[in-house]
Amino acid sequence: MEPALLGGMFALGIASGVHCVGMCGGIVTAFNVVEIRSRSSLFLRQLLFNAGRISSYAVAGAAAGTAGLLLSLQNSLYLFANIVLILVGLHLAGFGALLRLERLGGPLWRRLQPLAARASAKGNPYFAGLLWGWLPCGLVYAALAISVSGGNAFSGSAAMLAFGLGTLPWLLAAGTAAAQLRRWMSLRAVRLAVGGGVIAFGVHGLL
Repeated sequence: MEPALLGGMFALGIASGVHCVGMCGGIVTAFNVVEIRSRSSLFLRQLLFNAGRISSYAVAGAAAGTAGLLLSLQNSLYLFANIVLILVGLHLAGFGALLRLERLGGPLWRRLQPLAARASAKGNPYFAGLLWGWLPCGLVYAALAISVSGGNAFSGSAAMLAFGLGTLPWLLAAGTAAAQLRRWMSLRAVRLAVGGGVIAFGVHGLL
């Protein structure tokens, strides 16, 4: 996978993390409602939780990259990936919609959500995170569509790993930053800046 596209995936992860925490809030904290004796224990729990989530992204990315390998249309897939980046940037900037994509994963998530909540309650945050990685999200689906252009399992997995790492700082801070991020993302200038950054990577790739 091209370095520029990997950079775009990381930037997409950062932008998506801001969007997720700011607009949805509470997803991470809902799975962390257990007795925690120290801040270090809470941080470790959140780290394991997000490690599980990113692991699921990497597995899904490997499957997407394998699909790209089977399609054997590398130039067309690379073109498609950068177009998707631009569309996601427009979505983050307030134009367009990816919400319809989330309906695709709804039936699966209804089955996995109780298992994730049970795993979290029993003190298994990594497994809960593995399941949380399949939460329906239009931005994650868009990232998977981009990772198809990797053309093999390793590149597809690397692409989704870059995306997941981009979301990590925001979601680790979700418990304390959600309200502030929600205010930030309500500002048009912030949304345009975040979306514009993702669009720039897509345009760079096309050029």
